[in-house]
Amino acid sequence: MHLLKQIADQINAKAKHYEVGKLQTIRKEICGLAKLPSSKLFDQRTVFEHWGWHYGGRRELQFNIGIEDDYLRFGVAFSLECSQSLPSIDLLIPKIALFNEYINEFSEKYSDLRMWYYHRERGSDCMPSAIPNELVRKGVFIFLGGKQKLVSIDYSVVLETLDRLLPLYLFTQNVNATRLNKINSKGFQFKAGCSDKRSNTIASVVEKQLDISLKHNDLQLKLYNELRRVYGDNNVGTEIKVNNGSIDLVVKQGEDYWFYEIKTCSSAKACIRQALGQILEYSYWPNHEQAKKLIIVGEPVATIDEMKYIEFLRMKFNIPVEYLSIKE
Repeated sequence: MHLLKQIADQINAKAKHYEVGKLQTIRKEICGLAKLPSSKLFDQRTVFEHWGWHYGGRRELQFNIGIEDDYLRFGVAFSLECSQSLPSIDLLIPKIALFNEYINEFSEKYSDLRMWYYHRERGSDCMPSAIPNELVRKGVFIFLGGKQKLVSIDYSVVLETLDRLLPLYLFTQNVNATRLNKINSKGFQFKAGCSDKRSNTIASVVEKQLDISLKHNDLQLKLYNELRRVYGDNNVGTEIKVNNGSIDLVVKQGEDYWFYEIKTCSSAKACIRQALGQILEYSYWPNHEQAKKLIIVGEPVATIDEMKYIEFLRMKFNIPVEYLSIKE
């Protein structure tokens, strides 16, 4: 058995603890299939020596793994290479349009991942962005995801990344809100603890200045540590999943919850602008847990006008929103 099949077997074995492990069950539901397409995330029928994808993925945004030199890549991809199972790339064009719509709105969620394109030769890594029209042609391969050295694969990171990409996959499948809620029937579930993420402490000088995800991770860890000292380890959790997203940090106070959304902008105004719609959706979308407090977190100290704006939202619309400044 070649190496990538061994890796796929490890991913499949551990996937039962992750949402993406239910992919084929989800596909059966959203595609209206009579029976389960496969019992595994990565079926051996579509895993080869250097690359593999989920069974049924040729006509979809595919969950993809592959070996590149000494690295394992893992993420999602569009393969625009025509075959018997994909006679025309026209089948994928509507999904690419939905991919672009989602990435244009939520690219910050994937700022720690990278995209690249292959056409005759591999392009360089770039930040997640919409797929340009000129790349939507036969023979192009488009990838979004992460990579790890083959000698030290952390399968929890691989599967957490695939879990984070599942909402993007569902969006490209044009799953409407009602069916998405049915698939994600668990909804809000509080879980104490802090997810392990890459930190600024191991980054280069350039990365420290430009990589939004590193700044976000360090602010999140600092805030988590401060809040757990005040409220206790069992009452503070990060990356709490809600339908089609996750809340940066949640504090549990008896039967109530406080939601925290972290932004890395250069002004409190920009942090508020970016976070407000997001945190309102987390709390007030139908069947979501309504938070007692909605706290927007950023590094900049709010000006008088910025605090007046927050106060106006609280008084005029009765939104329990606050702004908290925290230094990295």
